[in-house]
Amino acid sequence: MSRPVMAGLAAALALAAFAPAFAQNQGKSDAETQAETEATPQTKGEKKLAKLLEGRVAGEPVRCIRNQRNIQMQTIDKTAYVYGRGSTIWVQRTTTPENINGNEALVSIRFGASELCKLDQMNTIDRQLGFMTGVVFFEDFIPYTKVRDDGSAGG
Repeated sequence: MSRPVMAGLAAALALAAFAPAFAQNQGKSDAETQAETEATPQTKGEKKLAKLLEGRVAGEPVRCIRNQRNIQMQTIDKTAYVYGRGSTIWVQRTTTPENINGNEALVSIRFGASELCKLDQMNTIDRQLGFMTGVVFFEDFIPYTKVRDDGSAGG
């Protein structure tokens, strides 16, 4: 097949994949869609993350964060990975949060020694048996900074 035909086929498949979700939201206002999202009960992990983020404000998503030797990482089951401590922490969500498991070790194959990036290859390893249990695909890192008493973000 020619490239234009292949591109057209790929576009048609993408449209077919998203059409049901798009059609489901047709005729609904943003407020109705937001209300449905808020009505969904929070998971235990989402509640734990919300508590961790209390008093913090989200910043612009970034593709990489500096990799400091003593950077602290916390795994929140079925939700996200959280890096850092102090005034700024970074929340790292994945494309499959249901697979995040605190009983598994996260092992990275990084492209750069000084940064941890969205495109680094991450694998999960069973802590007890030592075998690979999966591959992790990250989204952007979202920084959350503590809000000072005067209402501005601290640094």
